[in-house]
Amino acid sequence: MISNWLAATLSRRNIHYGWVMVGVTFLAALISAGTVGAPGVFIVPLQKEFGWSTAEISSALSIRFILFGLMAPFAAALLNRYGLRNVTLTAQLIVVSALVASLGMTEVWQLIALWGVVIGIGTGMTALVLGATIATRWFAARRGLVVGIMTASVATGQLVFLPLLASLTERFGWRLALGFVCIMLGVSALAVLLAMRDRPSDLGLRPFGDEGSEPLPAPPVNHGSITAVALGTLRDASKSSAFWILFATFFVCGASTNGLVQVHLIPMCLDFGIPQVQAASLLAAMGIFDFFGTIMSGWLSDRYDNRWLLFWYYGLRGLSLIFLPFSDFSFYGLSIFAMFYGLDWIATVPPTVRLTAQKFGPERANLVFGWIFAGHQLGAGTAAFGAGLSRTLLQSYLPAFFIAGALCVFASLIVLALSRQPKPKTQAAMA
Repeated sequence: MISNWLAATLSRRNIHYGWVMVGVTFLAALISAGTVGAPGVFIVPLQKEFGWSTAEISSALSIRFILFGLMAPFAAALLNRYGLRNVTLTAQLIVVSALVASLGMTEVWQLIALWGVVIGIGTGMTALVLGATIATRWFAARRGLVVGIMTASVATGQLVFLPLLASLTERFGWRLALGFVCIMLGVSALAVLLAMRDRPSDLGLRPFGDEGSEPLPAPPVNHGSITAVALGTLRDASKSSAFWILFATFFVCGASTNGLVQVHLIPMCLDFGIPQVQAASLLAAMGIFDFFGTIMSGWLSDRYDNRWLLFWYYGLRGLSLIFLPFSDFSFYGLSIFAMFYGLDWIATVPPTVRLTAQKFGPERANLVFGWIFAGHQLGAGTAAFGAGLSRTLLQSYLPAFFIAGALCVFASLIVLALSRQPKPKTQAAMA
């Protein structure tokens, strides 16, 4: 197999195959980010073609965000049972099938079924849980940095795809832009098929940074139902106050990023006379700052108290959201917002993953993080629908941005309630 040959070649150069896993996952997440972010570009074209209201379109996106999150803990169980490559390929097939089917949609219920339900389930089968799984399974050192790199792929996806999709939509229509996304998903699937492996032991390796001499055997597969495994994890984790603090802060994270800015910033800019391509470029600029900010966050999370990192990330994000309505949407005002907001758009992920692994142990970290990520997407779904409802009823998105900013300040305070040095729990202790 190509992966065996590549692992042997890299080993002669003293390069661990875990970095190949990071690269493949980065590519898959980058293209997935284009899929997740694309509806923000398509809201106005769909309104013009079909006459659907912002609230109707937002309801489909809200369902997608919620399912995307609720699938995460079950996705972690699926990854543990059936393997990283099999689950990732299946997820990409589901998403492509829904996108192709949506090229012929004419009714709003079709939008809800395809972009809401099917794509929500498909993208949720991997989500951020895939990156967390690779970081905890393939790396004993540099986990924060690895999570930062893979999370930054979301920003890179926006940087690469959103201005391009906006341009394609403006020139040729939203259907051609959506077809382009399908082609890129096919490229990603090929890379996953050829290079992704489940565990270091599949290639006779130990995790990066592990100084042992023999490959670590795979833990015994839990043959209980996927639902039982996921719900059992929730039952055990929910007894810990740390779980609920991380769940609540990640709810705020989703409400202030994916659900609000990613979906509604472009149509809000149009309300203030900023063209769609220029608005998409603003998101891309935030993607540039977030790419470096998230990688730096991963580096910092390996070295400093993760609670205080989250305190600053949520606090600065909240202040930037509260500042936005006062920026007059001028070039300089939006540039300041893009810089401060972009630097910590997804910078919260590496500290949150590390805190989860510290508290619940590396083997169950992906399952527990799946439930924490469900909170993230519940927040995203709430904000996606709430901001759309605000625009429909109040003719303004601004109340939604003020509320999101206040929630971020609240999150920055409650995260300090986490214990300073939580002791990891073993898998046996959690059982």
